[in-house]
Amino acid sequence: MVEKIACIIVDDEPTAREIIAEHLSKIDNITIVGSCAGANEAFTLIDAHKVDLIFLDINMSEISGLSFARTISKDIKIIFTTAYREYAVDGFDLQAVDYLLKPISFDRLFRAVNSFYNVHFKNHQLQVQEKQEMQNDFMFVRSDRKMIKINFPEICYIESLNDYLRIHTRTDKIVIRETMSNIEKELPESGFIRTHRSFIVSLAALESYTNEYLEIKGKAIPISRSYKSSVLDKLEKWSLD
Repeated sequence: MVEKIACIIVDDEPTAREIIAEHLSKIDNITIVGSCAGANEAFTLIDAHKVDLIFLDINMSEISGLSFARTISKDIKIIFTTAYREYAVDGFDLQAVDYLLKPISFDRLFRAVNSFYNVHFKNHQLQVQEKQEMQNDFMFVRSDRKMIKINFPEICYIESLNDYLRIHTRTDKIVIRETMSNIEKELPESGFIRTHRSFIVSLAALESYTNEYLEIKGKAIPISRSYKSSVLDKLEKWSLD
């Protein structure tokens, strides 16, 4: 019988707990024995259950995640989850398995769990449930100090603004602090295409195109020289489907 990782999620943001739980639901060899908003509830869960791993937020109002981590058994391992990069050194000083920056993608969380699994459950292989291998049709992004759910079909295009991105949806414009390469990994490859170092577009929102640009919502999105071959090839295949 395959041994499962028993984990708890500790984060004072309900949406953050939901995102982690959704990601973990795709992994066969892990089970969530509890989810809570703070350290006091977490102590109760640890007393009541065998816990191998904790997904632990750092910046919590009750007791900080760093303080909480110092009080629990060394046998329980920690994966820190936070929106603040500056806590990374403290996190690793506590011998954390990993340190995940929000918003957390499934791929990044899977790698962190796999690292833990390879060390502590060496005789088994971590697997993704086949029935949930397909990517979600949405993602969460952090904007204005909150996590915002964006459905992929609502996205028209994404443009780079130096250290920020502006996501143009059918009804809104959402600015987030992220890189194009990271956001590109979150998007389904079949539905989106990078046309330029500063633009990613939705094929579903495409109105027309030439060899030089794509038109979406009346805006001409440029096709750069370095992306032209791959863009035109993908557009040709897409238009024939």
